[in-house]
Amino acid sequence: MRRVVIVGGGTAGWLSACLLAAKGAANGRGPLSITLIEAPNIPTIGVGEGTWPTMRATLSAIGLDEDDFLNSCDASFKQGSRFDGWVTGGEGDFYYHPFSPPPDSDASELVSAWRELAPRAPFAFAVGAQPAICEAQLAPRQQSMPPYAGALNYAYHLDAAKLAARLSRHAVEALGVTHLRDEVVGVDAGSDGNIEAVRTREGIAVEGDLFIDCSGHAALLIGKHFGVDWIDRGGVLANDRALAAQVPVEPNSPIESQTIGTAHEAGWLWDIGLPTRRGIGCVYSSRFLDDDGAHKILRDYVARAVGDGAAADLNPRALSFPTGHRAEFWRGNCIAIGLSAGFIEPLEASAIVMIELSLNALTDNFPATADVLPIHAARFNDLFRTRWDRVVEFLKLHYALSRRSEPYWLAQRDPGSIPPRLADLLALWRDQPPSSYDLPLSNEIFPAASYQYVFYGMRGSVPAVLPTPGESLRRQFEQIRQRTRGLLTALPTNRALLGAATSKAEKTSQG
Repeated sequence: MRRVVIVGGGTAGWLSACLLAAKGAANGRGPLSITLIEAPNIPTIGVGEGTWPTMRATLSAIGLDEDDFLNSCDASFKQGSRFDGWVTGGEGDFYYHPFSPPPDSDASELVSAWRELAPRAPFAFAVGAQPAICEAQLAPRQQSMPPYAGALNYAYHLDAAKLAARLSRHAVEALGVTHLRDEVVGVDAGSDGNIEAVRTREGIAVEGDLFIDCSGHAALLIGKHFGVDWIDRGGVLANDRALAAQVPVEPNSPIESQTIGTAHEAGWLWDIGLPTRRGIGCVYSSRFLDDDGAHKILRDYVARAVGDGAAADLNPRALSFPTGHRAEFWRGNCIAIGLSAGFIEPLEASAIVMIELSLNALTDNFPATADVLPIHAARFNDLFRTRWDRVVEFLKLHYALSRRSEPYWLAQRDPGSIPPRLADLLALWRDQPPSSYDLPLSNEIFPAASYQYVFYGMRGSVPAVLPTPGESLRRQFEQIRQRTRGLLTALPTNRALLGAATSKAEKTSQG
């Protein structure tokens, strides 16, 4: 298994090329031969602008300099998400899901310490410094720190189209990936159905041992060739439309440290701050809101958040999307990665991290020979069916806990739309906090801390009986208060640190 052919570019294709090229030699059998075929006239979807902290390890693994990345991808720092209006839509209705976890302790004792030692503070503010740092629009690191290191856990906001372009250059120029600009129009298969080559519009047959389907919703290999079924999850998560806009900002304006997700009558809006613009979009369900209504909600939000001029110039892209995933993600000698594998609405930025997780599972367990492909495929499919289930459950949690009264929100928390495992957990959490016992897998995509941030951020019920917090946890809560004060003094603003990174990257490029 030496020749890898990737069909499709974009974030999924070029991350696949870079990670396979960078890690391919680690198995001791020498570097892989990697060819990426990219149709020249199909634009990148380019909406997924939020990442997880895993992206730092990914960029480091492929050898991309952090300052170079920040500069070339118009990127900024992301330290979590803030959710506005999801509980009631009233004044002061917001909560944080930060990236830094709470103190490592028994879950019941942690909740008890919060209620006793910081009863007036929202959960996330009581158990960590990061929400206060986000509120102050501060960066998670200082300029003197090593690349990809921070005082707080962080990820990035970025321009997805610029990321794909930068990864493309890096793959070809630094990692030896072959880039073929052509359109795949056919498949040559063996008697077992496995792909032997893909054929392009220019008449080229590109042979390979392993094929990666990054062709997006078209799913040219996993769907059209292998016929793997699509599992619709729209009955759980109702959203199927989005309007995406890019709104310019003033050169020295503050940059937010978190994705802002604002609930509206039939969905929610995202707001992502980059150095030169804000990515703002409206996610909604066509069952409860027509396109004109979504345009009005988006315009009104931009007018409030940025100004009437920006709202008047708004020209959003209209997107429709299926909610679901494949029944299998690896069939024969083909693996689906990215939109060809599945898509769930962009809440909590799960799209890019699922690409990273898929690639890590592949590169860490790269098949040596064709005869072991069925074993690898079965393990991969079991793992990622569980991971997609977990994504669906975690996103549904945000809706199941809402108390908004519009028809959309009532439908979103209809008991018939809540996955059975999540319904059981919600029943348990009336009497005990979310904990690692509820999420026992060693590679959970969302840890117990994430569930705690959302559950208590949305004012989930606190158990009636709680243990008395021990002295160790009391000391940790005091240390959190002291650390918060120290970081508020020591950390630079996002704008200041990103400006320094841009200057450094420009000086490096000039020699």
